[in-house]
Amino acid sequence: MSSNDFARKQRVGLGTRIKRFLGPAGVFLKGFIEEPRMVGSVIPSSRVTINAMLAPVDWANTKLFVEYGPGVGTFCQPILDRLPRDGELLVIDTNPLFIDYLKKTIRDSRFHAVLGSAEDVEDIVRMIGHEKADYVLSGLPFSTLPEGVGEAIVAATGRVIRKGGAFMTYQFKGAARDLTAEVFPKVETGYVWWNIPPCILAWGWQTD
Repeated sequence: MSSNDFARKQRVGLGTRIKRFLGPAGVFLKGFIEEPRMVGSVIPSSRVTINAMLAPVDWANTKLFVEYGPGVGTFCQPILDRLPRDGELLVIDTNPLFIDYLKKTIRDSRFHAVLGSAEDVEDIVRMIGHEKADYVLSGLPFSTLPEGVGEAIVAATGRVIRKGGAFMTYQFKGAARDLTAEVFPKVETGYVWWNIPPCILAWGWQTD
């Protein structure tokens, strides 16, 4: 074994030990280190943020809830706890580390974890047997996404959400809120101080 191979094996072993020791936080940190432009924060969202973000949802009439960039599933269980028995949760992430982790840790027949891009949400929604989504939640860092990607994601989201549904974002900057306002007829905003760092909430309602 060469010295380079040995060093690489040592790094992999250390990463595995850190993940095991820290649990979900270790997985989240590793995902942030590997793809910092695609992960909004090094720290998962607070319970206050989760409750505030999900408060406007009409759960009784939710058949499909979609989340972009679920990370280690900070929102997943709270969403599943609120969903009706015939509702489904679809999460989409470009990081296989997060998707593999979620598939191993969330055992719920209503849950679908897909490795892919939010730009392809329409195809992915159809792939699991739906035509429209009721709500789409995103914690993606729109301010650091490659040029044109944020616009493409919001445009596709506007097409996939049914009338009366909403595109919901939580961000540390206003990029997602501003892009949402370009596509959705009605946008409501909020702010959560009890988060690290504090974040801007936005709900883009599909009225057409």
